[in-house]
Amino acid sequence: MAREVITKTKKKNRNNVAYFFVLPFVTIFFIFSIYPVFRTLYLSFTDFKGFGDSVFNGIENYKRALTDKFFWRALGNTCKIWGVNIVVQLGTAFLLTIIFSDIKYKIRGLATFRAMFYLPNLIAATSVAFLFKTLLDWKYGSINQILVSLGITASPINWLGSASTAPYVVAVVSAWMWFGNSFIVLMAGVQGIPKDYFEAAAIDGAGRWKVFGKITLPLLKPILLYVFVTSLIGGLQMFDLPFLMAEGGTAGNPSGSLQTAVMYLYKFGFQTRQVGYASAIAYTLFFIILIVSVIQFKLLGSKED
Repeated sequence: MAREVITKTKKKNRNNVAYFFVLPFVTIFFIFSIYPVFRTLYLSFTDFKGFGDSVFNGIENYKRALTDKFFWRALGNTCKIWGVNIVVQLGTAFLLTIIFSDIKYKIRGLATFRAMFYLPNLIAATSVAFLFKTLLDWKYGSINQILVSLGITASPINWLGSASTAPYVVAVVSAWMWFGNSFIVLMAGVQGIPKDYFEAAAIDGAGRWKVFGKITLPLLKPILLYVFVTSLIGGLQMFDLPFLMAEGGTAGNPSGSLQTAVMYLYKFGFQTRQVGYASAIAYTLFFIILIVSVIQFKLLGSKED
């Protein structure tokens, strides 16, 4: 009996030691993740300027955000860029998934292609922005010189200096950066589908598009839901690429067409020092993302059921 008690005590002491190993991570997580979330929520109900004392002003910041036409314009720019981005990104990823998953093609070297497609995602956004700003330069950019020399355009196109083209350029560049990630996720989903389905369809003489529409696409719905939700969250938080290609949100931002919701938040949080209002914008954006994500879950989830 005494031995059992001693053994249990030793096991308990040994288990308690584990808490000391997870303590550093938990401490850092609370300081840099949990605390800022609740601190931002508190500041959203104040008129905090970034320094000095703050005065509680209730929901005034949220009222201001909901009636701020410039915030909604920035959110509209974000949705426009994200919309074009997700169409190009998923369209490219889907096309590549169809090609590489088709047993009739039997393309080899999938690992090599996956690495090549994912490579743009590993490049820093600053490097990508500098690269495409150089290629798309109005006067000296390589793309304009090629288009003019081939006679496709009569004069150089001001890609990043026109409100009619700048958002779409940023959207395509962002899609180029992220399509490899979507392709890898979709291919992982396809590889999880039993091969028997595809072999049976091939024996029955089903075409590629019929196999994709009747087998691949329905079984990929959970993966699609994941890609859509994560893409939505990342898209509505878009900041680095538009900010860099718009040169900090001032020059190179035609008619504010590249100003996203987070760039608008950054303006009040770090430039005009209206931290309380910036915090309210952050939580307004959070609730918008939450509502749209729930709607996506309901729509795709009900179709799956």
